[in-house]
Amino acid sequence: MAGIRALVAGNWKMNGNRQMAATLTEDLLRRTRTGPELAADLLICPPFPYLIPTAQQLTGSRIALGAQDCHADASGAHTGDIAAAMLKDAGCSHVILGHSERRADHGEASGLVCAKAKVAHGAGLIAIVCVGETEADRDAGNTLKIVEKQIVESLPEGSTSSNLVVAYEPVWAIGTGKTPTAADVESVHRHIRKLLGGRLGGEGAKVRILYGGSVKPSNATELMAVPEVNGALVGGASLKADDFWAIAAACR
Repeated sequence: MAGIRALVAGNWKMNGNRQMAATLTEDLLRRTRTGPELAADLLICPPFPYLIPTAQQLTGSRIALGAQDCHADASGAHTGDIAAAMLKDAGCSHVILGHSERRADHGEASGLVCAKAKVAHGAGLIAIVCVGETEADRDAGNTLKIVEKQIVESLPEGSTSSNLVVAYEPVWAIGTGKTPTAADVESVHRHIRKLLGGRLGGEGAKVRILYGGSVKPSNATELMAVPEVNGALVGGASLKADDFWAIAAACR
């Protein structure tokens, strides 16, 4: 992983309830206290209603807290939305932005993702900016072209290795059980690293690039060993402590 400490982030999406959130969080905390030390940092991203109680559980622990989205404005008349500063105030250190489900379900273009990342940085949050191609893009041989366009348009000025994480999630692999080959993943991650170097200079070499898309214990060891893969953004498997922990343990 090129000397970059891995990050394994759990995106709980729209799942669970208060009891589930508390139980899962406590299970992970117990493992950090009693299990072997991991070679990866851990981050969990529950739904909005559970952020504050989860933050309280995580106080003083080695597990970080993130949110799944924020608004592009710092405040204002935006019913139903949430500001980056509110997330920071609730105890978050990270926020996921531009996930393919936001891009598809809510029509979020890269320009909006960039605006959200900018306000997240301003609030002191680390933006996890997601990029990835659809199956049609892949079949047409446009994977690198699509990912490059998203990188160029989604990263705000002022991005550094301290306030940015990039997550590559091929849309066709999310929740489908399908995964690209290790060679395919390496090709995309190397391209992203090159783009980050061109955009951020020396900082680009230090930005964590996560892989996401049906990451599970059975394929984690292979995926986490791929050059320029600096951890994982985990969906469904993050809802089970055993699976999430096993993925984190696969990082070396």
